[in-house]
Amino acid sequence: MSDLSASNESGKNTVRELNLRGVACPMNFVKTKLFLDKMQAGEVVKVLLDPGEPVESVTTSIRQEGHEILQSIQMVDESQDPVSSANSLSLGFFCLTIRKV
Repeated sequence: MSDLSASNESGKNTVRELNLRGVACPMNFVKTKLFLDKMQAGEVVKVLLDPGEPVESVTTSIRQEGHEILQSIQMVDESQDPVSSANSLSLGFFCLTIRKV
């Protein structure tokens, strides 16, 4: 799990990143919730999740908690070998951009 921060040129609007690839359900939601609990309202975090149940359950649960999903993008993981993958869903991950409410 990583917490990487980046800011724009003015130093405002910090966006954090939480890498939860490889983390099983329901721990990925628990870790996301705990991370959001430490943030201020209006702050944004990008959460990296595996496809399928992880991204679906975290998206649903975060909305139920009242937070805002700004964006959900499927990313390509170039480090994986497509020949050895069972199907295309195993390639890549999702990036959820969440604003704490």
